[in-house]
Amino acid sequence: MKRIFDLLISFFFMLTLSPLFIAIAVIISIDSKGGILFRQVRVGLNNKDFKILKFRTMHTDSERIGLLTVGGRDPRVTKAGYVLRKFKLDELPQFCNVLSGDMSIVGPRPEVRRYVNLYNKEQQKVLSVRPGITDYASIEYSDENELLAKATDPEKTYTEEIMPSKLNLNLKYIKDQSIAVDFKIMWQTALKIIG
Repeated sequence: MKRIFDLLISFFFMLTLSPLFIAIAVIISIDSKGGILFRQVRVGLNNKDFKILKFRTMHTDSERIGLLTVGGRDPRVTKAGYVLRKFKLDELPQFCNVLSGDMSIVGPRPEVRRYVNLYNKEQQKVLSVRPGITDYASIEYSDENELLAKATDPEKTYTEEIMPSKLNLNLKYIKDQSIAVDFKIMWQTALKIIG
């Protein structure tokens, strides 16, 4: 049932938002050099790697400097990238990941392997479901970049404070997941973005 729900919602959004996809692609190409899409290896269902898709919001090869984005002071993010990130528009290509079966609309946000390797046995349970475009943690930590910008050691703050908290929220979702909960999270995500 969830898979059918994911397919229908993804197809609907990709069809209705296709003009927006084209507009974003044009803006990115004008704003900075590089490709339109950004692909990054993340860890998904059953601890398997897959390539997540996003609209590119950073200058080319910025990932080599570090994996964490630290708010307004991060020079790697392009001008258009700041706007795309603020309204979560950079995540739109992930509907393609949903259609391919790598992701779900709602589910734990997929991490890079570097951080997944830090999970304890309990936290690894988040890998028992398809990762999602949005989840409780995405709503709770919508200002994550700003929190990291204020930290003296962003890496330590992320791995010791933010990541464990996000994983607890993910485990809560896994325990209580249902189509009704998915609709609730989607609605809360929309309100957060609009707000």
